[in-house]
Amino acid sequence: MFFDWWLTPRHHLLPPKVTPMKSYLYSYLTLISIISAVGCFDTTNTTGKLEDFGTVGEFSFLERNGEQISQENLKGKVWLASFVFTRCTGPCPQVCATLARLQEKLKDVPDLRIVTFTVDPERDNPKELNLFAENFRADPKRWFFLTGKEDDLHQLIKEKFHLAVGHNSPEQSKPGNEFIHSPRIVLIDKVGHIRGYFEGTPTTPEGAPVDKFEDKIKALESHILTLAREK
Repeated sequence: MFFDWWLTPRHHLLPPKVTPMKSYLYSYLTLISIISAVGCFDTTNTTGKLEDFGTVGEFSFLERNGEQISQENLKGKVWLASFVFTRCTGPCPQVCATLARLQEKLKDVPDLRIVTFTVDPERDNPKELNLFAENFRADPKRWFFLTGKEDDLHQLIKEKFHLAVGHNSPEQSKPGNEFIHSPRIVLIDKVGHIRGYFEGTPTTPEGAPVDKFEDKIKALESHILTLAREK
């Protein structure tokens, strides 16, 4: 069982001044009870064969266009899952920028979809999600933004994607920093199996470059192409 990178305490790296982005590091204590029950994988796969971390299973949530999107809409598609909220001043914009880059780079891969789940559905209604998506030129036919009941979304993230999510502590909760969640990008194959977890941001919470980020993104692109060729 692994702690997700962003939820691992690194007291010796904490800067003297905490910005909304860096305050993520201080907030891991609010998720101890979640992390103790959830396996948070640190499995960026840059070479070799992809592993199988189990199936995502069934879900159904409201898309920004007002339609319901479920696992049935993604059968036969390779897809990337991410977890954000529109008020986020932490990693969310970086994660979506990475996904926007992948959307453009792999625009000729017809079987690729991107699915972004909000962790703050109380605020993130379809209108808010649509405004947020437009910032990243998200193709509405290929990149879905989903909302629904908080309990259902958080349960899916924890139990099926094996990633931690939760409310920030009262002391650290400020506008744009109300939730703690993983910035990982999750790769899912055409039959709904999770095949890998990848870095979603080029920088750490301290602002340092993520080691070999470009190599990791290239590896993700390669894995997507491999899975897309499978029948």
